[in-house]
Amino acid sequence: MRKILLGSMIAGAALLAPLAIGTASAATPATATYTVDSDWGTGFQGKFTVKAGSEPLPSWTIEIDMPSGATISSAWDAVMTRNGNHYTFKNPSWSGTLAAGASATFGFIGAPGGSTPLNCTLNGAPCSGGPTASPSASPSASPSASPSASPSASPSASPSTSPTPPPPGGRKVLGYFTNWGVYGRQYFVKNIVTSGSASKITHINYAFGNVTNGQCAIGDSYADYDMAYTAANSVDGKADTWDNPNALRGAFNQLRKLKAQYPHIKVLYSFGGWTWSGGFGQAAANPTAFANSCYNLLKDPRWADVFDGIDIDWEYPNACGLSCDSSGPAAFKNLMAALRAKFGPDYLVTAAITADGTNGGKIDAADYAGAAQYVDWYNVMTYDYFGAFAPQGPTAPHSPLTSYSGIPVAGFYSDAAIQKLKSKGVPANKLLLGIGFYGRGWTGVTQEAPGGTATGAAPGTYEAGIEDYKVLKNTCPATGTVAGTAYAKCGSNWWSYDTPATVAGKMTYAKNQGLGGAFFWEFSGDTTNGELVTAVSNGLK
Repeated sequence: MRKILLGSMIAGAALLAPLAIGTASAATPATATYTVDSDWGTGFQGKFTVKAGSEPLPSWTIEIDMPSGATISSAWDAVMTRNGNHYTFKNPSWSGTLAAGASATFGFIGAPGGSTPLNCTLNGAPCSGGPTASPSASPSASPSASPSASPSASPSASPSTSPTPPPPGGRKVLGYFTNWGVYGRQYFVKNIVTSGSASKITHINYAFGNVTNGQCAIGDSYADYDMAYTAANSVDGKADTWDNPNALRGAFNQLRKLKAQYPHIKVLYSFGGWTWSGGFGQAAANPTAFANSCYNLLKDPRWADVFDGIDIDWEYPNACGLSCDSSGPAAFKNLMAALRAKFGPDYLVTAAITADGTNGGKIDAADYAGAAQYVDWYNVMTYDYFGAFAPQGPTAPHSPLTSYSGIPVAGFYSDAAIQKLKSKGVPANKLLLGIGFYGRGWTGVTQEAPGGTATGAAPGTYEAGIEDYKVLKNTCPATGTVAGTAYAKCGSNWWSYDTPATVAGKMTYAKNQGLGGAFFWEFSGDTTNGELVTAVSNGLK
């Protein structure tokens, strides 16, 4: 942790040590101290501590300049406005007078890493110590920077709710397990155990169930509950037999065995996904009937003990995914309300939701804030922002944590989505940050840095433009980072993906934002010893 007092910074030496707060006098002035909480190279989290002097501080205004090319994307526990490179932070309306000697803090996310605020003033005086007059009696650092003359910050930079402690029971570490992974990928529930991941996760989302005719439906009956497991690929080393033709088999039975060995793990059945979200529009026309069908499916006596909750992955309510939905902004809230009413308070009800932080984008299209009262948490899909679905590029990280110079779409980054959801009133501890256990890549690329042109999707094992982390770490090791995630150019192929190091940075962000934890898509992309799961779990401790 590095501390500096900005009011007396000397260029080139500002990060070396704290500076003196001031000399002793009859009246001790108020001060503002800057701290770098974390720095992941392409971004950083900073914090100011405002401390009243020998007299109470009724209110405070901090003004700073950021170096050329550096930006601040969001702040909490302060009201932020921006005018070019000049930023103004005022105490929020809910805060009261700071008593003599008392302090208050606020934080913010900036980029790139290593950027240091300049020309700090507190109520018009140097942050290292000055008069304690209120902002209304103090001159602004510059007339154009006063709050009345400054334009509002972008939505991602608007004031957000205060970070809150994680929910009871600690932070969530949730992974998606796909039913189709048992085929070509040969990834079974047992692999969660052999990789060492079972002891490090808290929840599993089983993907996917179908949504058809307005109802929840089994997605793949063979993989789900019929496939006979050998001793070698069974969680407990016992093969399925045909002695009892009605016995539960398939992944459902393997999940039951997993929970017997690891009772702390909760399993949710996830419905929809990119391919099967087209059925939600019909479901939303009669939410009660939909909720009843889901309840009856999950409570089927053959596997009623397997599932602890239901997850809805609707891509996207009142917006377009594989298909477009026009069910209206209230449809999602009504659907989640019906599910909560049917399943009751003791059953988990969650949803995977868009991470589109743009103005008028997918977050704005549905009432996620109104629905938040009915869900235990949201899995915010903070990945797939960019990829070879735009075959000519520009190359860009598919899961940027922060904005960066040259980002192809403003608002397409994780922090923008998190701050937008928080600003709408979604509690921070109901938000889980999404991590992709895969990379997205282009081919025909000549530029190593992000922003290059391409000719199409890079070859992938199962799908062009997509590759598992466990493959990329060996075939195209990361050579750089941008916006909190890694990238590499190998020959003419360019890939972006998360590594254990970038996952650690994102987990620091999740903790500092007071989020409920993190989730990932999906288990089979990790190494056989669970490198990424370990990074998620350790990073949230």
